[in-house]
Amino acid sequence: MNAQLFRTELKLYFRDPAAVIFAVLLSPTILAILGSVPSFREPSPDLGGKTTISVFIPVMLAMSTAMVALSTMPATLSLYRERGILRRLSTTPARPRDLLTAQAAVQLSVLGIGVALVLAVGWLAFGVPLPGQPIGFVLGYLLTAATLFGFGLLIASVGSTKLAQGLGSLSFFPLMFFAGLWVPREVMPPTLQRIGEFTPLGAAVEVMQAGAEGRWPQLLHAVVLLGYAAVAWIFAARVFRWS
Repeated sequence: MNAQLFRTELKLYFRDPAAVIFAVLLSPTILAILGSVPSFREPSPDLGGKTTISVFIPVMLAMSTAMVALSTMPATLSLYRERGILRRLSTTPARPRDLLTAQAAVQLSVLGIGVALVLAVGWLAFGVPLPGQPIGFVLGYLLTAATLFGFGLLIASVGSTKLAQGLGSLSFFPLMFFAGLWVPREVMPPTLQRIGEFTPLGAAVEVMQAGAEGRWPQLLHAVVLLGYAAVAWIFAARVFRWS
């Protein structure tokens, strides 16, 4: 990764406080609201004895990462293109993958603060244990981020700002359905659960939930995420347009 480009992108990012607040505080705030419901803090037979709040922590992390990766970042890069910033950058030794990697690294750095806050709120406010397999949890989250940023960069590589925002929103809602945002995956019909395991966010929630419960992620879910990430990043670098 180009260190100078990363520092430049980081400075530009922090000039937009709204984007920083959105990435850092959205998930902890929603989690705090959900945790204020007493029944969500009680073990549920429908969830295999788990509490609703513990089930939703990986979902919240997937949601905040997806919103940044599929909406904020594509809009930023598309705006760079429309303002001619990318065209000017193309006259430098920078390569497309340098910019894409720097932008993803900046967004991930800020999201990392949000992840820590979500875990802290769950633990301190609602008694949700910290991940029992922290290495597996972190690896699961990084796989999730790599996959979602790959999709976001692919969207940003080819679209205008409006098109990027539209494509991001269009992909966000079905992906979050299989992640369990509206209906927990544990209570979905078996067929939907199985289909979800092969979707980016369905697999993402599975790997993070495994780490949270003290288990290593299943190989299937890790391979699914790796496959999506590899395809998305390769295509994003190849179809990237400077202007």
